[in-house]
Amino acid sequence: MRQTEFSATMMILGSLILGSITTASLSGCKPPQSTDVNVSTEPLEPGDNVTTGVETPTAGNTTVGAAGVVETPLAGSTPETAEVQGSTLTASVAEDTVEKIMAAGGDWPQWGGTRVRNNVPGVTGLPESWNTGRFDRRTGEWDKSRVENIRWYANLGSQTYGNPVVADGQVYVGTNNGAGYLKRYPAKVDLGCLLAFDEENGDFLWQHSSEKLITGRVHDWPLQGICCAPLVEGERLWFVTSRGEVRCLDTKGFYDNEDDGPVKNEPAFVASIMDTGEGNTFEEALAELNGGTFPAALLEQIAQAGEAAEGETAIKTVTENKVWTATGNFGGVDRELTIKQIGPRISVFKALGVNDKNDADTIWVFNMMTELGTSQHNMCSCSVTSYGDLLFVNTSNGQDESHGNLPAPDAPSFFCMNKNTGEVYWTDNSPGTNILHGQWSSPTVAEFNGVPQVLFCGGDGWLYSFRADRGSDGNPELLWKFDCNPKTSKWILGGEGTRNNLIGTPVAYDGRVYIGVGQDPEHQEGEGHLWCIDPNKRGDVSPQLAVRIEGDKRVPIPHKRIQAVEPEKGEAAIDNPNSAALWHYSQQDQDGDGNIDFEEEMHRTCGTVAIKDGLLYIADFSGLMHCLDAKGTDDGQPIVHFTYDMLAQSWGSALISDGKVYVGDEDGDVCVFELGKDNAEPIEEINMGTSVYSTPVAANGRLYISTKDKLFAIEQE
Repeated sequence: MRQTEFSATMMILGSLILGSITTASLSGCKPPQSTDVNVSTEPLEPGDNVTTGVETPTAGNTTVGAAGVVETPLAGSTPETAEVQGSTLTASVAEDTVEKIMAAGGDWPQWGGTRVRNNVPGVTGLPESWNTGRFDRRTGEWDKSRVENIRWYANLGSQTYGNPVVADGQVYVGTNNGAGYLKRYPAKVDLGCLLAFDEENGDFLWQHSSEKLITGRVHDWPLQGICCAPLVEGERLWFVTSRGEVRCLDTKGFYDNEDDGPVKNEPAFVASIMDTGEGNTFEEALAELNGGTFPAALLEQIAQAGEAAEGETAIKTVTENKVWTATGNFGGVDRELTIKQIGPRISVFKALGVNDKNDADTIWVFNMMTELGTSQHNMCSCSVTSYGDLLFVNTSNGQDESHGNLPAPDAPSFFCMNKNTGEVYWTDNSPGTNILHGQWSSPTVAEFNGVPQVLFCGGDGWLYSFRADRGSDGNPELLWKFDCNPKTSKWILGGEGTRNNLIGTPVAYDGRVYIGVGQDPEHQEGEGHLWCIDPNKRGDVSPQLAVRIEGDKRVPIPHKRIQAVEPEKGEAAIDNPNSAALWHYSQQDQDGDGNIDFEEEMHRTCGTVAIKDGLLYIADFSGLMHCLDAKGTDDGQPIVHFTYDMLAQSWGSALISDGKVYVGDEDGDVCVFELGKDNAEPIEEINMGTSVYSTPVAANGRLYISTKDKLFAIEQE
């Protein structure tokens, strides 16, 4: 039997080989650092929260005009679809709409396909085997001699944790800037990137670039990129950036020859020169600019960034030694550039417009750090979802670098906003000061007995349900809350404890809710729990209640961050008569030998369950694939059909489609199972060449799998 200690040791060894013992979850923090990328944040201007130091309009101080905006009413009030800009906007406003999307086998427009987050698209004709060929590590040349069932591939960054999303002929993936698609941002510059590709042939279309926060790794860990998956409806896309922003983009970018707003002429970094303290280049450049001449050193830099000056340029001083404008033809486009001296740099910026086809077109921006006062731990990541016009977001508010101080205890953990305007309807900070680490999960929306509920995973290890509406006076209606950890479990920094976060995403299936517990993968393997919950109860529906024993009295005590119940202090966990736990899986003696082996335990997981035909699949971080009956027994016990040891840690979740189950692991293997409770061994195990930290998805007859540095479109030949 494989032992947890052995696995942890191998993980540390493997991480050291990669150059770091730092790892991270799909939506968590600090995965293995790549050793072949020169990390540079050179374009970032001190003190700025936008690319240029020119303010970008945000949702808080602008309004959206009539063009490009649609109000999609809530459930029961209008038809299930609405027209926006000539395309059909699929509004997840009814349960039958969700079922239709999952059954259709078409687009897969958000994490989990729909707001219920069950990754089970009705795609058919998927291959059960394929071969990606071989890639030369030095040149990147693709040896296709053994390639099988690969329609196309596209280069991603050096580390990729975002799950692919497929909608309206395009594929979107969050990653870092290792691919260097934009000349103004060469691969050595560290960015968070959302990439858009053509679904048919994999051609690169456009990139949204998030520069690194000046506060550094406490808020924006190096090389992690964009770790979430976007939400796409019609020609609009919403996602959370690594800078703590919610952004709404035009899916067509500038290919529609429109700069949609209210964010127009968005400033974008082009190039800069640095005062190195050696020579007179910097001082000479300042003097030349003040004298009306474009410095040769700066001209060279903008040419390398794809904005070479052609013909004459006119330099105008706005503020001597500080700000200038340059008018002329740059990169074949007549435009005006802005030049700024900020600190030890002279930097050049342009206003994005219809000629910048490879850049994203931003509609609106909402900065959670400035507008809500949040402070994300290491990164900000949430795969948003919608319900009608409502957009739901987890803020990632968390601990600082000391892991013992919460910089923003009053900041919200969850909020609801208008997806068209960015107006905030309500916020909630239920986890309060009990946030253990960070908050990187994603919300789920489902209707239970006619009540629309939005489910948020709190950084305190609790699952919260709110009524999915606009709330009242800026506050939501809390329906129920569920502590996903045993009351006596204890949080110990570094993963040595037994109290866990919630990293995965809740899934709604057949009137029930499913969620597993886990931690940042940096904390390694540990004890896990998988819950099946009745969402129709109200109040505190945890399995147990924390009380203080005072004689014959049982006095409820408030939840505590480190350990809810400390028996040595006269505290106890008592059964909750209002418990919503339908079943709980932590371990099961499957072979009946009286011992609990490694393969008979549920370990920490970063994953999200996938359920089809009553069969539930989930991979844990220790590399076990678990298959259970989704319903369980009538007396509240889990039914475990099998576990399979993939012999490598798994960060992602399972895909169930076309009668098969697909799941990846850190070794780069994708296991393919035949769907069924008796199919405990994979029918194929295919190596993708590099680690698979994300989750396979299927759409329109194809599989999409993003490895650490490539996106593959896999299709039966």
